[in-house]
Amino acid sequence: MLATIGLEVHVQLNTAAKIFSGAATAYGAEPNAQACAIDLGMPGTLPVMNAAAVRLAVRLGLALGSTIAPRSIFARKNYFYPDLPKGYQISQFEAPILIGGGIDIRVGQTNKRIELTRAHLEEDAGKSVHDAFHRESGIDLNRAGTPLLEVVSEPVIESAAEAVAYLKALHTLVRWLGVSDGNMQEGSFRCDANVSVRKPGEALGTRAEIKNVNSFRFVEKAIDYEIERQIRIIESGGKVVQETRLYDAQRDETRSMRGKESAHDYRYFPDPDLPPLILDSALIETERSRLPELPNARRERYQEDLGLSEYDSAQLTQDRALSDAFESVIAASAAPAKLCANWVLSDWQGALNAANLTIDQSPLSAERLGGLVTRVHDGSLSSKMAKQVFEAMFASDDSADAAIARLGLKQVNDIDALAAHVEAVLTENTTQVAQFQAGNQKLLAFFVGQVMKRTQGQANPAQVTALLRDRLG
Repeated sequence: MLATIGLEVHVQLNTAAKIFSGAATAYGAEPNAQACAIDLGMPGTLPVMNAAAVRLAVRLGLALGSTIAPRSIFARKNYFYPDLPKGYQISQFEAPILIGGGIDIRVGQTNKRIELTRAHLEEDAGKSVHDAFHRESGIDLNRAGTPLLEVVSEPVIESAAEAVAYLKALHTLVRWLGVSDGNMQEGSFRCDANVSVRKPGEALGTRAEIKNVNSFRFVEKAIDYEIERQIRIIESGGKVVQETRLYDAQRDETRSMRGKESAHDYRYFPDPDLPPLILDSALIETERSRLPELPNARRERYQEDLGLSEYDSAQLTQDRALSDAFESVIAASAAPAKLCANWVLSDWQGALNAANLTIDQSPLSAERLGGLVTRVHDGSLSSKMAKQVFEAMFASDDSADAAIARLGLKQVNDIDALAAHVEAVLTENTTQVAQFQAGNQKLLAFFVGQVMKRTQGQANPAQVTALLRDRLG
């Protein structure tokens, strides 16, 4: 059996106000505190387009390689649900703002381009809140009117792994561009997955839609379950029903929610209160000029120009703040890119994770870290010393050199000084010297340790090892 998957991703646009009103979009307010008369569709109110939402949609469209429609139309999508106060949702149907485009993904060693059908602006609905203990439900309309851009892929995704790779790439892009904060726990980035299966050579099968999945892991598990469910139905002689399903994470299964509507069920018609959205070329070119270097381009540059591995390049371009910080470390350091990447991805990120801080909240700046990496590269610090200095810098405002001076740490690289220490150690340990020369090569580590002890850990271990090998023959 072959699986065919299409994804509809609802991206909450990063605006301070709602798409057709001035009500706030901030997360976490008291229920219904941010639902104004326009959001509720009260008589006598008229929607007014939020220009910031349009600019963000255009920005994402440019990054996706979509066609930006010079003229798009808002429509009313009619359905009745408790959290939809107007009885319709303002969306775009026949004439969306973005057409086509695509996202490149990599699954294992395979590259693939996921083509897009469209992306359209719309308003979000409210939220039903269920209290199972008291057997009550409430409606919070704070989200009503929140600006969304729904990104619709072509049905060309063939596995749950491809679906997750596509979602991660899109998630990275919307955060990279500042189009959305991408917070999946708060509902800023959520996905509907349309899944069908068929035998090779047959037409596309009947699809089921899995609604509102908001984690990459759950998307993968939901799609895998749904593929297996449909295969079981077909192989047992049954027929898959077109319907909307929900994913139950506790039971790791999808379950039926309602029959799946078609476009005509929603009775779309142009919204009489909103004129066509006309975009001039100046707005589009302004957004084009603001586009930063995109994740894929930066990833390729890291591999081709800096010589980083595919893995390191991918890790460094998952988040723009992290990637920009890495760029600053390189600019402030005389060390190779690989050494800078190691410190950013390992020590710096590890310390931030342990402190539950983001890169933007780091007490250690990229410029100061660059100074530390320089001292590692020029031999002033051993790896062990550098970690001590890093901890001191993370807990203070010291530069690398100031922290080194304060801690009294500096690697001894002077050959004459090291040779004197080596000679002293060999003189004090004649028994071990004889054993080494008799064939006990493991004693080399003992001699290195003794030199490090004499120098309080500040001797360059590589140079000490070379001197010992030369002296002991």
